[in-house]
Amino acid sequence: MDTVAELTLIRHGQSLANVAFADAHARGLAEHGLTGRDADIELSPLGWEQATRLGHWLAALPVHRRPEVVVCSPYVRARQTWSRAAETAAQLGVEYPTAAVDHRLCDRLMGDLELLDPAMITQRFPLEAARLAAEGEFSYRPPGGESFADIARRLAAVLTELNTQHASRRVLLVAHDAVIVVMRHLIEHLGFDEISAIVATTPVANTSITRYDGTAGGLTLAEFATTTHLDESGKDENAFVGK
Repeated sequence: MDTVAELTLIRHGQSLANVAFADAHARGLAEHGLTGRDADIELSPLGWEQATRLGHWLAALPVHRRPEVVVCSPYVRARQTWSRAAETAAQLGVEYPTAAVDHRLCDRLMGDLELLDPAMITQRFPLEAARLAAEGEFSYRPPGGESFADIARRLAAVLTELNTQHASRRVLLVAHDAVIVVMRHLIEHLGFDEISAIVATTPVANTSITRYDGTAGGLTLAEFATTTHLDESGKDENAFVGK
């Protein structure tokens, strides 16, 4: 079966929404002050630093491990992450390819609940908050948005294309935590209950690295959500998960 030689999944760096959500949650507020589209949210200062450290990690990879194909979510925070990482690697003497943008790698579409944190949903859409609690995070489909099964349908097509169009090549994706956990669902055939248990103990942190080895003919998990390339100044252990 055709497969990529290696598939590396990177979550974007910390975003301004990550910061705003965490702050509102810590202060018990049902307002975070963000406006506009989720797709336009930029990196925070820490997010830029995380992307720089990702670039150092990329530059330090041995030649036989360097990604040959890069595909990025269209969201600003993901494109900024790759831009800074690739720029940093280039300054250190290692050139990486320009990232292709695939709209199917976007974050979970939340429809009417876009850019709302849990407290805001409870205050503004109490019936939806109740439905979310009853159905569970992975089964729930917000009005005009996606369930995780919906995400899986679009990502299944991405995975098939990567394996056929880039067989035997090393591929890196820059996307979102929802994309990464659904890729685990697709590649490892894990149920969403299993995924939920995994992320409860190992969240997909900003700029974390998840990697699959495809050299044996199928994709095998080599590492999940690792952050060893970040020192303490590049970590945000208390960040609100999401966005």
